[in-house]
Amino acid sequence: MSPLSRRQLLVGGASILGGAVLAGGLTGCATGSTAASGADRLQFWHLLTGGDGAKMADLVKRADAATGVAAQQTVLAWGTPYYTKLAMASVGGRAPDLAIMHASRLEGYAPGGLLDTWDDDLLAEFGVRESDYPAAVWKKTFVDGKHYAVALDAHPFVQFYNTDILDKAGALGSDGRIVDISSPDQLLEVGRAVKGVTKTHGISYGYLNDGANLWRMLYTLYRQQGATMVFTPGKKAEVEKDAAMAALDFMKTMLDGDIAANAADGGTALAEFVTQKSGIMFTGVWDTPSMKDAKIPFDAQPIPPMYSEPAAYADSHTFVLPHQNVVDEQKRRDAHEFVAAIVKRSLSWAQAGHIPAYNPVTDSAEYKKLLPQAHYAGAADIANYDPQAWFTGAGSDFQTAVGNALQGVLLGQTKPEAGWDQLMGVVNKKLSEPNPAG
Repeated sequence: MSPLSRRQLLVGGASILGGAVLAGGLTGCATGSTAASGADRLQFWHLLTGGDGAKMADLVKRADAATGVAAQQTVLAWGTPYYTKLAMASVGGRAPDLAIMHASRLEGYAPGGLLDTWDDDLLAEFGVRESDYPAAVWKKTFVDGKHYAVALDAHPFVQFYNTDILDKAGALGSDGRIVDISSPDQLLEVGRAVKGVTKTHGISYGYLNDGANLWRMLYTLYRQQGATMVFTPGKKAEVEKDAAMAALDFMKTMLDGDIAANAADGGTALAEFVTQKSGIMFTGVWDTPSMKDAKIPFDAQPIPPMYSEPAAYADSHTFVLPHQNVVDEQKRRDAHEFVAAIVKRSLSWAQAGHIPAYNPVTDSAEYKKLLPQAHYAGAADIANYDPQAWFTGAGSDFQTAVGNALQGVLLGQTKPEAGWDQLMGVVNKKLSEPNPAG
């Protein structure tokens, strides 16, 4: 079929209204255009559900209408099930035309030939260029110098705060924003002052049974010290233990049961903050909608640089091209056009808390009116992703290992050195093993 005749089939009412969540199978369908057959539609897999899933469905619908590219989305279970199915589909010659992948997982897939590269000239034709992205986010979409992903967003770890409570604690500046914090001791001092107002805790932070959230705070503090962490296959991990010990010491001090609860999970921490029993919370930008729903007076900002350098843990939802044994050139072109249409319309994605990766969106007057999102948008410029390795990233065994090794440290059950050495033992064992996807 010629490109023109295919496009004629695709134009007209193409839309995605919903998706099927699949726990076990590799196939599924969502409501889509009747103008194109299933074979002609762009097959799009992702792992977005709930509010994120609804917003993605709307973005797909609008991109369909703008481009005439009829896409059919299939929604799979988040985490390991999704990434396993994506790898199996690529190996088995049944991969979709397009998929969502966390940027932190690229290293586990690209070197093994499970992903195809993007055509930068074709992206530029549709209005997406390197200059349109924060440098840290654009850089993360490359592996070994090849472009394997197009970022939709950055979703970093940030600092939320209740403006009324902080005002009463004397921790708001004349601009109505939280006072500048430039050291760990200063944050602890502010936390104690806020506790004086709430009578419960000053700061909320959940890590219990959540290695990912424990890691987000730890890695932020580690990188703020200018410390690096390099995982090279076949070699021992290159880490700066002193920086890790300083970060863990600060976290233990903050989690003293007074400044912050000693043992809280993410749900408990969020509940405490939205019921105004604390005035500061460390969490991801994805919790923004919950705070808005609670109708509390709050704002947010990137986590303050308490050491030598500004830094924040982050990840990104990216679009990838699962490997195709036989590439349909029209569908590959359609995928470039479709993704460009989505990233250029990602203002609505910001409503879910994520920072759109496409600079023209975050630079727009409409985005600057979106609060508190516009106040933490700078976190995309200081984004720090997991150390690059096949076993790291969102929903990975690495983040589970962080929780297993270090939760006891924060609970006072394990010495920091012992916990860190346990984690590095796991990392070094993984580094001695081949990438299963390779």
